[in-house]
Amino acid sequence: MTAPAKTSAATLANLAKLGIRHRADLLLHLPIRYEDETRLAPIDTAEPGETVQVEGIITHAEVLFKPRRILVCRLQDSSGELYLRFLNFYPSQIKLLSVGNRIRAAGEVRMGYYGLEMVHPKCRVVNDETPLQTCLTPVYPTTAGLSQTALRKLIANALEVITAPELLPEKFRTQLQLPGFIESIRLLHHPDADIAEGSLHDRSHPAWQRIKFDELLAQQLSMRVHHRERSQRISPALTLKKHYTDALLKILPFALTRAQQKVFLEISHDLEKPHPMQRLLLGDVGSGKTIVAALAALQAIENDYQVALMAPTEILAEQHYLKLSDWLAPLGIAPVWLSGSLKKKDKRLACDKIASGETLLAIGTHALFQEQVTFHKLGLAIVDEQHKFGVQQRLALHAKGKTNDAGLKSGLQVAEPHQLMMSATPIPRTLAMSYYADLDVSVIDELPPGRTPVITKLISDTRRGEVFERVRSACLTGQQAYWVCPLIDESEVLQLQSALETHQLLTETFPELRIGLVHGKMDSAEKVRVMASFKAGELQVLVATTVIEVGVDVPNASLMVIDHSERMGLAQLHQLRGRVGRGATQSLCILLYQKPLSELSRTRLKIIFENTDGFAIAEQDLQLRGPGELLGARQSGMAMLRFADIETDEDLLNHARIVADELLRDYPEAARNYLRRWIANKHDYLHV
Repeated sequence: MTAPAKTSAATLANLAKLGIRHRADLLLHLPIRYEDETRLAPIDTAEPGETVQVEGIITHAEVLFKPRRILVCRLQDSSGELYLRFLNFYPSQIKLLSVGNRIRAAGEVRMGYYGLEMVHPKCRVVNDETPLQTCLTPVYPTTAGLSQTALRKLIANALEVITAPELLPEKFRTQLQLPGFIESIRLLHHPDADIAEGSLHDRSHPAWQRIKFDELLAQQLSMRVHHRERSQRISPALTLKKHYTDALLKILPFALTRAQQKVFLEISHDLEKPHPMQRLLLGDVGSGKTIVAALAALQAIENDYQVALMAPTEILAEQHYLKLSDWLAPLGIAPVWLSGSLKKKDKRLACDKIASGETLLAIGTHALFQEQVTFHKLGLAIVDEQHKFGVQQRLALHAKGKTNDAGLKSGLQVAEPHQLMMSATPIPRTLAMSYYADLDVSVIDELPPGRTPVITKLISDTRRGEVFERVRSACLTGQQAYWVCPLIDESEVLQLQSALETHQLLTETFPELRIGLVHGKMDSAEKVRVMASFKAGELQVLVATTVIEVGVDVPNASLMVIDHSERMGLAQLHQLRGRVGRGATQSLCILLYQKPLSELSRTRLKIIFENTDGFAIAEQDLQLRGPGELLGARQSGMAMLRFADIETDEDLLNHARIVADELLRDYPEAARNYLRRWIANKHDYLHV
């Protein structure tokens, strides 16, 4: 960081924690709120809950020791008095707050033991001639060891010495009625007292609009550049030869829906290009993404290239392995299974088959991108539930396919595999526009015929006995049921019904029924055995944890009971509900909940009760959780927006998308400078 010579190494380290590595970064370290120190309020006008600045004389000060050590001072002006209370304080503060000193104190007023008080107000000694501040005082995001005072000085210094050129052409500023960049930055760091503080707080002020637009524009530019760069990279051109693909379609017991046919043609067209495909396949629960992925895999295999299919959990990966093994066996293709739970000998054998090229389809979990796994000739990487993997994990699998094969090189470029990412969690339109603009997106927007809508019922835990009888009745008429519990073992803290306890209870309650149990801590082979037994109809009830959230397909299962549904998120509830309704029988999902319900839980259950469309649920989930959690970005490392909000700023996002295209076409230098200012080196990790 270019900084004054007196800036200490410790300060530089703390600034780096905030993402500030260059002096110019200080300009975009904007306040989270403001304190109004531009006016004084008479003490007798201060109301509880109001944040004000008052001035007066300390008429009493003492350190009390009951019930704990506290400093209490009485501040008096000509209109009245209030108390200043400090739970943590230093000797210097005791001296500052000595009787007779004139003090200016700013903070929130509340009703205390002695009357009106401020707890830990901001205080300083003043005299009759000490001027008031002329601007609102900024409060910045900071970290331990870096005070607001130090941060304000550094930012003020940066504002004095740095010139930030205007990058947005006048044409767009006029069209969108946006103020200048440096003008907006200066105003947000030091807003005048007469500016409506509400417009700063809710970020509706024109200065905030400019900053949010610039951030969205840089994001859109970054993803468009990333998208364009793909056309300069090399991947194998995988022609649709219709050898294996047509053979599979002939033996399937069902026909593809129009939506499935459409998205497969989009994927197939991309695979035929000599540049890497990066396509996101979205489809609601049960829409049939797996068969589309299988056809894409066969197109690569027809061209003698290998395919890797990676899923985030063993149970989902195993379901893919079993389903694809069944589909592809008549074609003479035997997938290889690779997971962390395999025995050392079996893992070595699988790795040898992958490395030699003997196997053309490898299916597994995170184990697929481990160092010891080497692909002979990887042409397509398929990642299911891609948002559950981190950026580095997806990069690691992607890197497995890079090859120096002379026939695939163009100059010094290295060939890389095509990528197909799938998600059964529908992505709201605004998220797709913002965070997936660099990807090509295909959507399966219809369900296969014969899928009956699932009826959803909300039932209190106090009626558990009625639910037991509903399970018994369904199973005795030939149907099967899931009973999902959120925990494996008992939890005294959460007091949730565990899967182990529920399995024992149901076994005792229904001696005439065959009841199985599956959870994440079971041995892999045992999980496969139990799931196979349930699918074959040998088990009538399957007690499970949320490991069955995705990938499980048992058409005869028509009843889903979700225990303690108030503890689960919308996406998870929707995924679990999607495990039933896969056959011709009318299916039912019972959401058992325990009172009292929090407001958030009540809202979630109302949404899932009233909606069956995954995209509608995702839109409302976005409003509840925000983009970071909805996309798994908190875990995956995805760079999120700092200032803009894609829900409330959708109009700005739409404008940014249009301007990004024009800027790249007509103002390429301005586009490059936008990326330098806002993105720096981060764009390399967007959506790999």
